[in-house]
Amino acid sequence: MFEKVLIANRGEIALRLHRACREMGIRTVAVHSTADTDAMHVRLADEAVCIGPPAAMDSYLNIPSILAAAEITGSDGIHPGYGFLSENAEFAHIVEEHGYTFIGPSEQHIRIMGDKIQAKQTVRELGIPVVPGSEGAVSDPEEAKALAEDMGYPVLIKAASGGGGRGMKLVRQADEFAAALEAARTESKAAFNDDAVYLEKYLERPRHIEVQVIGDGTGKVVHLGERDCSLQRRNQKVLEEAPSPALNDAARKAIGQTVVEALSKIKYTSLGTVEFLYEDGEFYFIEMNTRLQVEHPVTEAITGIDLVREQIRIAAGAPLSFDQDDIRFSGHAIECRINAEHPRTFVPSPGLVGDFHAPGGLGVRVDSGLYAGYRIPPYYDSLIAKLVVHGSTRNDCLMRLNRALGEFVIDGIEVNIPLHADLIQQQNFIDGDYHIHWLEEFLEQQE
Repeated sequence: MFEKVLIANRGEIALRLHRACREMGIRTVAVHSTADTDAMHVRLADEAVCIGPPAAMDSYLNIPSILAAAEITGSDGIHPGYGFLSENAEFAHIVEEHGYTFIGPSEQHIRIMGDKIQAKQTVRELGIPVVPGSEGAVSDPEEAKALAEDMGYPVLIKAASGGGGRGMKLVRQADEFAAALEAARTESKAAFNDDAVYLEKYLERPRHIEVQVIGDGTGKVVHLGERDCSLQRRNQKVLEEAPSPALNDAARKAIGQTVVEALSKIKYTSLGTVEFLYEDGEFYFIEMNTRLQVEHPVTEAITGIDLVREQIRIAAGAPLSFDQDDIRFSGHAIECRINAEHPRTFVPSPGLVGDFHAPGGLGVRVDSGLYAGYRIPPYYDSLIAKLVVHGSTRNDCLMRLNRALGEFVIDGIEVNIPLHADLIQQQNFIDGDYHIHWLEEFLEQQE
């Protein structure tokens, strides 16, 4: 097992990783920018090293500084969390090349799944259904337009190296295609230094369903059920729940088994999430995230399994500590992403936190590095907390979530707690009858 793990991240996920390590008897090293000197994970870690100024490019994305911190602290493992360098195959390679253990998937798996075109080709060969679309990148405007017409509008133009909605354009009719293609390529080049794009058929009202998997590199892969991440704004998840109210047991079992069989063939290692669009009883692969997910706590809530602990064990060379038959799903869980932003305009709201009170009680978990007097820096993602609620049924979970949101106090800044409180009162959500466009349609109606 590791003696000391360097946590190459910040915020609530850095604190989550620290806690898992501490419970396993592993010492931690917090790396941080000058803007995060007072962050909670920095205060609690056994050692802390400043790796640069506020800009992420000069700190949390600064590979030489992170490796230098690992060397001077004598760390033997490096955990990237999510975001930043977590799905950077070159970083994984460099970490291993310098004698440290990268706590995550193999460089090969990160590289394969990081290229959206290669990922689609790979999973198609492994037997996972994919969204109809181009076989690879499209570059010639006329050929691309002809393919779009063959597929039938509407179509999506998507960045091959992208995520989070960047480099993605929806085209509903032929006369919009050329301009959208050029805009997508330009945006993709600016965001990812890669202008390769591909086409996908646009599904009108699908659910976003993702399957959580974990493998130990021997060919043994286990799935831990699905999460429904359909409440999204601008392709960014807002709320997640497990299990999905849209699936029955047969569909759940079938897609889980399909994913396990596919990833077993490539001897997948560590945590991973295979994401699908689900419409009219059919699943369509969209991407695989080769990392720990923001929404992993809802899976932990319904399975009782500490995913971070298991990920660390596997990175240390241990086999999976459970089989598929050991997984028991219990109850229902919902996660609300609490952001420092206006609940209606979504304008970021960094600043000084005044009163802070996290809700508690049976089945309530809050992952956050906030405390009264903490100043939220303006340089990073606006996610400041995750409220995770578990109940024996979905209705019990909703009642508990409503109570917990009412108890949550974060003063001094704008937060989106009122938005979550409003969403869970809507009849469509109460009925579990929503899709990936529902939230944006709801917000438009409120204007």
